[in-house]
Amino acid sequence: MSISKPSTAKATGKKTPDEQAALRKQLIALLHGGQAHVTFDEVIKDFPANLRGTVAGNLPYSAWQILDHLRITQRDILNFSAPPTGGYHGMKWPDDYWPKSPQPPASNSWDQCIAAIRSDAEHFESLVENPKSDLYKPFRWGDGQNLLRETLLIADHNAYHLGELLVIRRLLGAWPK
Repeated sequence: MSISKPSTAKATGKKTPDEQAALRKQLIALLHGGQAHVTFDEVIKDFPANLRGTVAGNLPYSAWQILDHLRITQRDILNFSAPPTGGYHGMKWPDDYWPKSPQPPASNSWDQCIAAIRSDAEHFESLVENPKSDLYKPFRWGDGQNLLRETLLIADHNAYHLGELLVIRRLLGAWPK
């Protein structure tokens, strides 16, 4: 049995440079959006409460359903990337990822959903920013996914659905720009 020798930096107590720092910075900027499209805050700002559950035109979903889908999916990716105590428990696609009703269940549901999205985004970003997190190292669970892949997945998924929210606002005459 061979025991690997600790690196000189670890043995001397010196901090090793974060070789992934530049990539981490770019990933956080990507998660925040706004470079090639509107941001989360721009899309949800002053969204009329009376239109949140309206299904526009021939679309299959309301703004509420898109927003809650963003929350559910982002939470699932966060739970996959940093499983809570008890490990990661997969969800059933598509049933577990989409709210059934086009209407928010309560008058405060929209605001609670936004708060949860922001909280989970901060938690996920802290994973990405942590120099001890290896962006390339595959998770022990799953089938080869790593933090880099999950970060790109959140950014891509959120950008796609934020575009849908913007279109819904335009179709409902609720986009101020």
